[in-house]
Amino acid sequence: MVNNVVLSDKPTFDLKQTVTDNRLLGLWRMLTGYRWLFVAATISIGLAAVFHTGFFYLLRYYTDNILGDSDKVRQLPWIALGFILLALLQGTFTFLSGRWAAEAAEGATVRLRDYLYDHIQRLSFAYHDRTSTGELIQRATSDVDAMRRFYAEQAIGAGRIVTLFLVNFVALLSLNVQLALISVVVIPIVLIVSIFFFSKISERYERFQEQEAKLSTTLQENLTGIRVVRAFARREYEEDKFEADNQERFQRGKRLLMMHAVYWPSTDILVGAQMLIGFFVGAMMAINGTITLGTYLAYIGLLGWLLWPMRNLGRLIVQMSMGMVSFSRVREIIKEDREPLYVGTIQPDGGLRGDIRFEHVCFEYGSEATVLRDISFECAAGQSVALIGGTGSGKTSLVNLLPRFYEYTDGRITLDDIELREYPRHYLRRQIGIVQQEPFLFSRTIRENISYGVGREITAEEIEAAARAASIHEVILTFSEGYNTIVGEKGVTLSGGQKQRITLARTLLKDPCILILDDATSSVDMETEAAIRDALEQLIPGRTTFIIAHRIQTVMNADLILVLDKGRVVQCGAHEELLEAEGPYQQIFYLQARIEDELAQDLAGVVL
Repeated sequence: MVNNVVLSDKPTFDLKQTVTDNRLLGLWRMLTGYRWLFVAATISIGLAAVFHTGFFYLLRYYTDNILGDSDKVRQLPWIALGFILLALLQGTFTFLSGRWAAEAAEGATVRLRDYLYDHIQRLSFAYHDRTSTGELIQRATSDVDAMRRFYAEQAIGAGRIVTLFLVNFVALLSLNVQLALISVVVIPIVLIVSIFFFSKISERYERFQEQEAKLSTTLQENLTGIRVVRAFARREYEEDKFEADNQERFQRGKRLLMMHAVYWPSTDILVGAQMLIGFFVGAMMAINGTITLGTYLAYIGLLGWLLWPMRNLGRLIVQMSMGMVSFSRVREIIKEDREPLYVGTIQPDGGLRGDIRFEHVCFEYGSEATVLRDISFECAAGQSVALIGGTGSGKTSLVNLLPRFYEYTDGRITLDDIELREYPRHYLRRQIGIVQQEPFLFSRTIRENISYGVGREITAEEIEAAARAASIHEVILTFSEGYNTIVGEKGVTLSGGQKQRITLARTLLKDPCILILDDATSSVDMETEAAIRDALEQLIPGRTTFIIAHRIQTVMNADLILVLDKGRVVQCGAHEELLEAEGPYQQIFYLQARIEDELAQDLAGVVL
């Protein structure tokens, strides 16, 4: 029986809607669900600015109407209470603004991090082939944090400064129109300078982040391969390589800071000159009696809160460029199309039989040269197919088509007489078990590694049964914590054979209909290989199996052997018929047999 279903892997909130050429619009869209908090924070800033401006109006009233008038001394407590109340209101709304802005920023970036992690997990193998791990880590951490600062500090800070300017400028106009107009002469110049530096700093910051990602990649690769580095005594080489990347980062960072160093003094000079002019003009007007002393004192306070925030607006504009650059870098990941894991209409009840047919299949990576050319063969359910050939002949590429890690570009593959593309990728991968040449274990317990990816509740008895079948149970019991032993990163605390047998147990527990063995015994010693072969004898029967190997002894019992060369099947058949026919299989067989005979003779000579 077949169920015709179409599942969706679209997330609850799809950040793809933020993909737009307008970065500010994209950043605003990314706040969906938190915009009301951001708007409330902005309104609170405006109210805080109003109450702060009220402080200077009260100061003006006190200076002009209370100070020096003994008849109004009784109003002093009310004036003091007014100052205290205004300060409390300003502080309260400033606090609320900061809190709500932080909640909006943290909420949006937490969601972004979760989305990016999920999104990167769902991107195609082809994308990960061309993108370094360090680059993805840099964008998912440093760039996301830059966006958090944009929301929490820079965007809300820009709103605060604009609000302060508007409120204080209106207040200055109410005090004296001439003073108000004189006080804003420098502001257009500050904005022009800020916009100029915005473009320059954006460009340099992007280059700095690119080098930061390159440095992260170098560090990640070195730490991952630390044992290889030490084994080949390449520590000095790796140090020189890291130092070169770090020096380039230093140079780019210095050029970025130089732009900041030029910008801040230039705007400080402009704003400082404007304030001196304003103080002088206001003082002369107060001396001449054009304005009162209270008006002058209020003007001094308002002028500072008008100009210095505008100077900081320029600073924020420059800093906002960093958040926008980071958004652009994150956006590049977001706009990548996800691998459609659940798109497909066929999900047979009870699993698959495993009848597979390749019909003139071709495959190429992107626009590169064709990797597989005109591949045709078929195998019945439960049969084993062996792939043998030189490095780069296309063996791994061929088996990677079955779980749809990559899509074939021409021809046709059928599974149980149904086109492979009709099955959802997610369903296919649950039906296919893969044992790779380089086994990968997570830094978790052995129990968690064996039960990984099964997709259902697993009992301890089932885990132990799988371990016994993989010939690893007795070894696990020798560990101090048994199945609860935590293995090192990538299973580094285990031997190669132990790691391989744990991955075999994991595959046994999954109970796949189709099994792929990608040179699973090539990197272990002969004794371990024998143990792994015994485990494979428990795993292979009843499953359609693809075996990639270099040794004839590993594949000679397969029902069908494919000899590949440069992406083509040059020979096809069972071991006996291929051995009788002249060709590469026969050559490989006799070459390996001669090498083993010579080795046996050498060992016998050593023993004698």
